[in-house]
Amino acid sequence: MPFVPNLPTVVIVGADKGGVGKTTLSRVILDYFGAQGLATRAFDTESPKGSLKRFFPSITEVVNLRDSDDQVKVFDTIGTSAITLIDIRAGLLTDTLTLLTEIGFLDMVKDGKVNTAVMHVIGSTMDSFGEIEATSKLLAGAKHCIVLNRNNGAEFFKGIDDVARQALSLGSSIIDVPMLDPRAMEHVDAASVPFGEFEKDPKFSFVMRGKVRHWEKQVFAQLDAADFNIH
Repeated sequence: MPFVPNLPTVVIVGADKGGVGKTTLSRVILDYFGAQGLATRAFDTESPKGSLKRFFPSITEVVNLRDSDDQVKVFDTIGTSAITLIDIRAGLLTDTLTLLTEIGFLDMVKDGKVNTAVMHVIGSTMDSFGEIEATSKLLAGAKHCIVLNRNNGAEFFKGIDDVARQALSLGSSIIDVPMLDPRAMEHVDAASVPFGEFEKDPKFSFVMRGKVRHWEKQVFAQLDAADFNIH
């Protein structure tokens, strides 16, 4: 299910639980599209103070998706940028997808009028696998990418392999994000810059830049395999 060129593209990054590395994923996805030279904007729904905006201040706006005016700000302007990324506040993924059903956005997806991918970042508990089934029922026509983020230290599927396989089969693809060296992550977070900017800037540690560069290449390869490239 590759993205179609010349259509607006919306990437929704969310989870129904906190602490699963959602914003880390949003940051690397913004780097991925930036490396393709695509016009990108982002909405950080961790209102009133979003962590994504700290790393991408020039393209990120903090919004509250429980507020009708902010819903208008986001969804009435789809198409003004090639890529719109929405980083959903932890716990609001299902609520947001329900909203998109109610306002007719998911009908546009089904009709092929907008490229849409939901990056569903899961934890390693049985509750997370239940989330996958509920989410997949709402997403006909959209990419439903199930994301395993190793940066949160979760031991995915330990002892529940059969349940995990059944749940993961409901997604359109699986993205397995490897762990970035914790010290390298600390350096990037302290610098408050995107991963891609950190690894190119010689004022930062040569070793840490190499670790970040290698990690980002691995994540980009995962996104390529999931048909995220829209050239």
